Amino acid sequence: MYVPSSFAETDLNTLHRFIERHSFATLVTHAGDCPFASHLPLLLDRSEGEFGQLIGHLAKANTQADQLQSVSPLAIFHGPHAYISPTWYESDHTVPTWNYQAVHVYGSCTLETDPAQLKQILNQYVAFYEAGQPAPWSIPDSDADFVDSLLPAIVGFRIQIERIEGKFKLNQNHSAERQQKVINALRQQTGENQQAIAAQMQGNLHETGNDTPFRS
Repeated sequence: MYVPSSFAETDLNTLHRFIERHSFATLVTHAGDCPFASHLPLLLDRSEGEFGQLIGHLAKANTQADQLQSVSPLAIFHGPHAYISPTWYESDHTVPTWNYQAVHVYGSCTLETDPAQLKQILNQYVAFYEAGQPAPWSIPDSDADFVDSLLPAIVGFRIQIERIEGKFKLNQNHSAERQQKVINALRQQTGENQQAIAAQMQGNLHETGNDTPFRS
């Protein structure tokens, strides 16, 4: 990923939090010259290795299951994004752009086909995604034979993270005054992405000590 230094996020804890918050990923592999992508949730285990480990599963019928162990996969985690109009800067010599956050993860993959390991992976998924439900569902709540009958149709995998890149493009290459004008304009939009980018930009200004009471 092309990451200018102005937009690079290198703090591992920040990158881990981002993955956990935006866990629905695009998993990319290739067979020869042809890239292949699946869209699926991936869990992060921070405790494994220097950078952590990703845990996932996909359908055995998915051709990517045969590629994972022979190639180095790329997992892309997408965050909020928003169009930025040059009119918001209220300055000359500005152009449209797009603010966004994304994290790319690279690593080596091992497959899990043992039923006990597969069940452990599924239990981790359920515990993570059901945690916020008013009455969390768990695998033991389901028919054990039914769950066991589904296991042969899936493949589990673990990606040991070897490299992780973060690009948080939030107008850091503009002055604090211009950034605040963009924040104010985004806050007038109704979309969740625009509101999220405005919040991230304001937080970034505050963290860098460039926060300002300026209002357009």
